[in-house]
Amino acid sequence: MAENFPKLRREMELHMTEVNRAPNFINVRRPTPRHIVVKLAKVNNKEKILRAARQKKKTYKGIPIRPSADSLEGRREWNDIFKILKDKNLQPRILYPVKISFKHNGEIKTFPDKQKSREFIATRHPLQEMLRKTLIPEKSKKGKGLQNPEQRR
Repeated sequence: MAENFPKLRREMELHMTEVNRAPNFINVRRPTPRHIVVKLAKVNNKEKILRAARQKKKTYKGIPIRPSADSLEGRREWNDIFKILKDKNLQPRILYPVKISFKHNGEIKTFPDKQKSREFIATRHPLQEMLRKTLIPEKSKKGKGLQNPEQRR
């Protein structure tokens, strides 16, 4: 960390709560990249590290550091919902591998995809109002192609 991001290290204190290597098939004859899952105490630190890693091609002991394309794509997918939940102080988190989690009425709710979250939100009126633009598809757009000419009159 210090060798690749010296300024970043001075800017923030890193408190890692847990570090694990994700299991994968290891070929003894050939060095294979290994995924490392790091849980940080602060979300802001994670975002700064990911941003710096994307901007600069950095290495660790000669091996390139690459944020997983899947996790970055998932973060982009949940980004609009994450911002709304954060503004409403629902303590949202994006979990590995690409799930969103937030507190609702004291309970932690976790969703692996947007479809599951739509099903949950459909039964909760306050959440419907908050997330209407991002999660719930507009009925008017869906219904236009299905009507026949007699119904339009």
